[in-house]
Amino acid sequence: MNFTKSFLKDLVYQVNGAAIEVHKSIGPGLLEDVYHQCLKKELEIRQINFSSELIIPLKYKGFELQSKLRCDLFVENALVVELKSVNEVNPIFDAQLLTYMNLLNVPIGLLINFNVKNIFFEGQKTLVNKLYSQLKD
Repeated sequence: MNFTKSFLKDLVYQVNGAAIEVHKSIGPGLLEDVYHQCLKKELEIRQINFSSELIIPLKYKGFELQSKLRCDLFVENALVVELKSVNEVNPIFDAQLLTYMNLLNVPIGLLINFNVKNIFFEGQKTLVNKLYSQLKD
């Protein structure tokens, strides 16, 4: 991992900015897939590299297993982004994001819920795992 904390903080800032632009343009109340498609286009416009619907490798006791685990967006091979469009954010969403981060061996993840009035204040949450503390500033 060649990431620094400042690189990751800036990346989170850029992705949050893209999500805010999407939310400002089309508003809350739509299906998650709509926001997913719009955010992919916004990231392309901003020339931010990402994979969409990345299949997450699953290793169990040394075996690689087939899984249906997919993260919504994997940005710059450094940031896992999970998208939601729900009335209430459930703690299981945090657990899901942390698991994806651990399976992909990355230190940071971003949970974005588009079904809010103000996405900046109530629609995004950044999570870090133990790998983050090992990074340089």
